[in-house]
Amino acid sequence: MMKPSAAYVDKLVRAALDEDAPWGDLSAQTFLPSSARVRAQLVAREDGVLAGEDLFTASMRLTGDITVRFELHDGQRFSRGTLLATAEGPARDVLTGERVGLNFIQRLSGIATLTASYVAAAAGSATRITDTRKTTPGLRQLERYAVRCGGGHNHRFSLSDAVMLKDNHLAVLTQNGARALPESLREAAQSLPHTTHIEVEVDRLDQIPSVLSSGVVNTLMLDNFSLDAMHEGVALVRKLAPGVLIEASGGITLERIAAIAATGVDLISVGALTHSVRALDLGLDIQS
Repeated sequence: MMKPSAAYVDKLVRAALDEDAPWGDLSAQTFLPSSARVRAQLVAREDGVLAGEDLFTASMRLTGDITVRFELHDGQRFSRGTLLATAEGPARDVLTGERVGLNFIQRLSGIATLTASYVAAAAGSATRITDTRKTTPGLRQLERYAVRCGGGHNHRFSLSDAVMLKDNHLAVLTQNGARALPESLREAAQSLPHTTHIEVEVDRLDQIPSVLSSGVVNTLMLDNFSLDAMHEGVALVRKLAPGVLIEASGGITLERIAAIAATGVDLISVGALTHSVRALDLGLDIQS
């Protein structure tokens, strides 16, 4: 599982530290003696999956001469009360870096934990759980790494990576006397490199034959389909274009995952993994 680069991590952490203490930490610098040293423990206050150890470590390392040691690593599960890491160093520095470090690791562990619950719900099927582009601006690489820590998979990273034609794209393609949709898709696809992946979204069963007849579609997204319609859609795609991947999207909840996976779709994309996640409850406690 490839981690975000050290340079990328340091850049984000430095920006976060500058935001949090632009002219220093008034509390720590005023009330804590410069000679004071502490040992702090990062402890889980609820069950979860870890993600973001490098961010937490960088938050401490870039603040001062702090030694961080993790007992568990990204992607590993833990239970409430588990000691995740220790940080030792000057008290001023540990407390200055505390909130930034916790903000990163709590959010990323929340994403990993939520993803793991979706993956578990699809267990026993061949369906992959994937994220979407509904990420925090500037933090996509981190949040998608957290999805992988939870056992999920990543969708296209950006608009530049693959073609995804959604309802608004198709509306423009077919308006104002434009050519029929299959012909429009074929003509436009001619300008793409042969390695470019093309995905098209449909929200009705009757759109499927027309879209697939273009012969250029690699993945077909079934958007906001009912379970019955999804079963029909999967059967139709398998009949007309067996090599096309089928993705379910729209209105996906944890409670529906098992039933959706049972329809035979290849992928279930879940925006909630990153846009509606709750930060996991982790605490940094000074040891007396």
